[in-house]
Amino acid sequence: MILFIKGRLQSFKYAFRGLFLLLKTEHSIMAQTFIFLLIIILGFIVGISKQEWVNQTMAMGLVLGIEGMNTAVEKLADFVHKEKHPKIGFIKDISAGAVTFTALTFIMVFAITYIPYIIKIL
Repeated sequence: MILFIKGRLQSFKYAFRGLFLLLKTEHSIMAQTFIFLLIIILGFIVGISKQEWVNQTMAMGLVLGIEGMNTAVEKLADFVHKEKHPKIGFIKDISAGAVTFTALTFIMVFAITYIPYIIKIL
């Protein structure tokens, strides 16, 4: 049991280290985090509902999580094959496409959430 707990604590250490590295080194993560912080402030300003907070938080987490996986795929691909290669390019494009899917999903969640508030203000 103690080894299990020790192993879980070690996993959290690595996970938070990875989170810190993403925030510190990846410009796309930095930019998305900044934009999401602005949207969180907007949520407080317009007073979105609890369900809207859940939807928004899940969509933000999805974007950042898939962006992190995209970064990992790109770093691994660059490590494995340093020169440009069509197959590596294909893999990186697919990974970036996954980020695009999640970003479009977030845009839909954002629009569904905030357009009614914007209409009310106008």
